[in-house]
Amino acid sequence: MPEQLGKIEKPIVETYKTGRKLYFVPLIFTPQKYDDEFLKIANKYWEEVQTQLTDLETKLGTSNKIYHELVPIGGEDGVKLIEELSKGSCQIVKSRLDKGAKLELIEDRELLAEFMDWSKCLLVELELEKVFDMVYAFYTDALQKRNKYIEQQIDETLKENEAGILLMQELHQIQFPQGLEVFYIAPPSLDEIRRWIRTHVPEI
Repeated sequence: MPEQLGKIEKPIVETYKTGRKLYFVPLIFTPQKYDDEFLKIANKYWEEVQTQLTDLETKLGTSNKIYHELVPIGGEDGVKLIEELSKGSCQIVKSRLDKGAKLELIEDRELLAEFMDWSKCLLVELELEKVFDMVYAFYTDALQKRNKYIEQQIDETLKENEAGILLMQELHQIQFPQGLEVFYIAPPSLDEIRRWIRTHVPEI
């Protein structure tokens, strides 16, 4: 069970100063048809994430590795892609890279493309149930292969006594490696974002 920032007390801090740590930041995207209300909440969210993350790093250790979903390329091109996906998360990434952290890739380009393609297929209204079942089976297989790759990349690149930041959507199915302590960053504005999405984004 991931630890929440507000529940970390001083004795627990001492316990977690060694070993591998992963700071999980829920990744949010600005809808194409956003309004000023959402943008205001989103900006507040990323400001609160930055504050909580900095506080957590001060207590438990500076981030050595950065992991960002949907990014299969590294270097400056990878940072540019992150900025296109989410300006808020890009600020998190850039500020840590400036302090010496390394952007590690957790996406394989082909696995990600396959997963995205089957995801798009599920959005299409299909006539036959058996066709939907076939598409869903391919989607599930692609999801499992992608998740397995992400799990392996984190496990292989995050070394003993290092801390990493994972920026990923909440509804993931990643099984984190044993011995890896995961700390979940959930600022107050995250609930505001959830409420906005429930109200304004129709369910598929």
